[in-house]
Amino acid sequence: MGERFEDGFGGSVAVVTGGGSGMGRELVRQLTAQGCDVAACDVLADNLVETAAMCADDGATGAVLSHVADVSDESQVLAFRDAVAAWRPHVNVLFNNAGIGGGGSMVENTREEWERTFGICWGGVYLNTRAFLPLLLAAPFGHVVNTSSVNGFWASLGPNTAHTAYSAAKFAVKGFTEALITDFRMNAPTLRASVVMPGHIGTSIAINSGKLHGNDPKEMSADQIERVRTRMTRNGFDVSSASDEDVRVLLQAGAEAFRDNAPMTAEEAATVILDGVRRGEWRILVGEDAKVLDQMVREHPEDAYLPGFMDRVHARGALNSITR
Repeated sequence: MGERFEDGFGGSVAVVTGGGSGMGRELVRQLTAQGCDVAACDVLADNLVETAAMCADDGATGAVLSHVADVSDESQVLAFRDAVAAWRPHVNVLFNNAGIGGGGSMVENTREEWERTFGICWGGVYLNTRAFLPLLLAAPFGHVVNTSSVNGFWASLGPNTAHTAYSAAKFAVKGFTEALITDFRMNAPTLRASVVMPGHIGTSIAINSGKLHGNDPKEMSADQIERVRTRMTRNGFDVSSASDEDVRVLLQAGAEAFRDNAPMTAEEAATVILDGVRRGEWRILVGEDAKVLDQMVREHPEDAYLPGFMDRVHARGALNSITR
């Protein structure tokens, strides 16, 4: 392991939240393949088991510590930290990657769903940074890598979809990480911070979010299905002749399409993230979607939330698989 990570992550120790699926899983796999020991947490135990098994099948030389934890619950975060501290004497890099969708509307969604989304996407970043700071400071050098989103600079999924909880959380993550740059330089010079802003990446976040919010299409109640019908009708979809089962199938297909039709895979995204950290970048845009949106929002900030903006984004070849 070279000075910081220019020679890769072999011989270092990493923590990855949300390591059971998506970009988190691929970070664990790529880090352990380089000989990095990785402590991974996730709220879904079965997913963690799958991640560890994949690392073993890959022939990875780095060790894996798996721990079930809800990153929005400080007691569980501290228990995870304590397990890591008993396993290794320090941590070189913390990937605050765990995230969840949902709670899109302040008006229509429940406070519970809104705050659960915000608590995981923002609270998880804050709580884990607080918890692991002593272990990061105990290392010769350390790095905090926080996953925000394009929704950290553009609070939208298009003109027909409310997106408040996730966007508010991702803006908070971006601002927090940027503030850490000066804070670390002044008060913890061995530490660095990077913010990751992915566009549309092929992950199971839509599927997992439904499970965690109790909105799994296979298990939704009749009342939940009726609310979905109302929302879909308002957004211009004619579901008047669709049965409840048809609506369930549509919802499941949409979540799977988000994963399967994305322009960048989770594996590719993880590679971009690790390359950015290795180069010492503090701002890591992931995917052409992210680059296009970043440019367009900067050039036309007053237009960013007008109905026609999404059409212009599509015309630039970005977010074409998201047609909301």
